[in-house]
Amino acid sequence: MAEAPDMDDSTAPLIEHLAELRTRLIRSAIAFLIGIILAFTVAEPILQFLLEPIEATLRELGDPSPTMQYTSPQEYLFTLFRISMVFGFALSFPVIGFQMWRFVAPGLYKQEKNAFLPFLVASPLMFLLGASFAHFVVTPLAMAFFLGFADVPSIIADLMSTVVGAEAVTGVEAVVPDTADGIRITFFGKVNESLDITLKFIMAFGLCFQLPVLLTLMGKAGLVSAEGLGNVRKYAMVGILVLAALVTPPDVITQGILFTVVYGLYEISIFLVRHVEKKRDAKLRAEGYFDEDDEDDKGDLPEEDLK
Repeated sequence: MAEAPDMDDSTAPLIEHLAELRTRLIRSAIAFLIGIILAFTVAEPILQFLLEPIEATLRELGDPSPTMQYTSPQEYLFTLFRISMVFGFALSFPVIGFQMWRFVAPGLYKQEKNAFLPFLVASPLMFLLGASFAHFVVTPLAMAFFLGFADVPSIIADLMSTVVGAEAVTGVEAVVPDTADGIRITFFGKVNESLDITLKFIMAFGLCFQLPVLLTLMGKAGLVSAEGLGNVRKYAMVGILVLAALVTPPDVITQGILFTVVYGLYEISIFLVRHVEKKRDAKLRAEGYFDEDDEDDKGDLPEEDLK
């Protein structure tokens, strides 16, 4: 009978935490839903923006009016909804992050809050930087590599001469290729498949750009060290090569870019972790917990005296 009050006291905080978690999740879900609705209202301009690298590549290859298609009635709507989901989450992330922070923050000490909050801000910024790099640098190079195999000018000239006449549209004489000796392979881009490639690049590079944030946070928590990261550098290179092969299409250019960028981020992470360690050691010395002279003296002592 004496244990009942203790059980009630231990149950009440748990119920309060679960109730607060439910409230935070509901608010996050509402923010996500509002973000989806807002993103859906501008989903078509976003789609045009995401497909700009393909459009630019086709124009460079000689297509005066790039066209993409969808082959099922619901495909275009689902494509817009997919865009709304991704960008709706991006719009609602500040609210979601704030709700999660308000749930976790009461259980942290002040110094832990001050250590964790900068990483919460840096994470979306690094993701945005990686996504921008993917869209403006990687995707155009990949599209030029993929579409460069097709003879687009002759295909477009053939299509225009068949439908409306190439001379009236472009002012040049159409050259209709002879297909008697083989099958002509033509690129007709599908909206959802082209968008899938673009979004994969954005997600892959956005997540890879989180590497300095993650490793620096782990270094601040004492889970990794700059020396340890340096010692496993060769294994990290192999892992990055495997990652580049898995998350990018099978072309050497894109894989090489991803490997170079991620390995560069790995080296930056080592530098940041070393900086964090120096700041931590300086703080310990200032508080009297660590003394270099004491450490030097330890090296002169017999092994049994160090135990």
